[in-house]
Amino acid sequence: MKSLAISKIIFTQHVRSMSIATFMTIVLLLAQAIAGHARGAPESFADLAEKLSPSVVNITTTTTIEGAVDQPMPQIPKGSPFEDLFKDFFNNGPGGQSRQRKSSALGSGFIISADGYIVTNNHVIDKADEIVIEFFDGNKLVAKLMGRDPKTDIALLKVEAITPLPFVGFGNSDIDRVGDWVMAIGNPLGQGFSVSAGIISARNRTLRSGPYDDFIQTDAAINRGNSGGPLFNMNGEVIGVNTAIISPNGGSIGLGFSMSSKVVSRVVKQLQEFGETRRGWLGVQIQDIDADMAEALGLKTAAGAMVSGVPAGPGADAGIIAGDVIISFDGVKVADTRGLVGAVGNADVGKVVRVIVYRDGKTQTIKVTLGQREVAEKVAVIPEAKVPESIKEAEEMGMKLIALTEEVRAKLNLSDEITGVAVFAVDETSDAFEKGIRAGDLIVEAGQVKVTLPEDITNIFKEAKKVGRKSILLLVVRGDDTRFVGLSLNN
Repeated sequence: MKSLAISKIIFTQHVRSMSIATFMTIVLLLAQAIAGHARGAPESFADLAEKLSPSVVNITTTTTIEGAVDQPMPQIPKGSPFEDLFKDFFNNGPGGQSRQRKSSALGSGFIISADGYIVTNNHVIDKADEIVIEFFDGNKLVAKLMGRDPKTDIALLKVEAITPLPFVGFGNSDIDRVGDWVMAIGNPLGQGFSVSAGIISARNRTLRSGPYDDFIQTDAAINRGNSGGPLFNMNGEVIGVNTAIISPNGGSIGLGFSMSSKVVSRVVKQLQEFGETRRGWLGVQIQDIDADMAEALGLKTAAGAMVSGVPAGPGADAGIIAGDVIISFDGVKVADTRGLVGAVGNADVGKVVRVIVYRDGKTQTIKVTLGQREVAEKVAVIPEAKVPESIKEAEEMGMKLIALTEEVRAKLNLSDEITGVAVFAVDETSDAFEKGIRAGDLIVEAGQVKVTLPEDITNIFKEAKKVGRKSILLLVVRGDDTRFVGLSLNN
């Protein structure tokens, strides 16, 4: 005890003689060492696997396929008197009725409540007539589909269990870092319960499978049959749902993707409560901003989400207009369209949010009462505009432009209410072609001014060059798609 007291006195004297900077450096190094030790490679995953495996299930689905062919039909010369006979025999059952066959599929899932709620991928149970759950102890139960969300590929099932089931909870996928250990449990290739481990290779990945993509990339082995299974952190929390792999041969090559628990937990909560998702809807068409667009708008950086169209809905009611750049939503800075879509989708339906837009060189705050996206998607939107009368043509920036006539409207399938200038042809060496403008497109605005005649565009281009502008914005419509294009005026 005496030697310990002496050591403490000596350590205290050393600390008192240190500068504040030296002392803080030592504290920081100690903290990093402790954190590094806490997140070091585990000696074994056995204890964690043993604890979590009972909460993971194998899923087998059965689907009835109408008109399926049990065996290939022989090649019969077209027009042969036996052609109809063979078609009836191979494609139909007795009495001319369509043949049926059963198709089975395998996947994984995990239990999230003692009363039997189970999470899996939507593609695992899609179109299934029967869903059978096999538990870790070998028992089987038929599950009922409670709700699904194709946009995130998540489905919620329910079984009626006699006794409480072992279950797991969601963790915060935003906390875990690239390089942290993770573990996947599932039913790869129908081989039964299997465990694999690896690290988080990357975060916030998008596979362009939906507007709410937020995948965790991992090198933990994930194969067919692992779909719908959980990705665990070392605390035994679900931080992802194993959904997809990238592979040239269909097997794991260390590129597995799990939808983050940040997305999944919210979807599951809504499916439990409503049987469907209920996402916020701002009611605007948006696009990312490139450097030319930013320069044309007077923005310092190419950030935010450009409003390219405002159909009837919450945004229009609140006063958002085409040409606005949304730079903040509900107190969160908007970096790009992906960020805005995610933020709006995660907001509650009916919530009043503050949207900050950049318009005419200054910012403006607009209060919007959010609608429900799922309801809005069922409603067709028709753009508003007027009818031009003159017949004129022009050529600007590699684009041949023509006014809208009855003939042009008929070719482009445009209603009489729509106004603008049609693009007749585009030089493939022009900046317009490189930016995606094609023959058949409709230019409705140039420099954020509505246009009805080719000469309107010519005059706007001349004025922009006269005042030294380097680029100009065009609002272009193609079918149901509306977007802004920033053209360089230096070409």
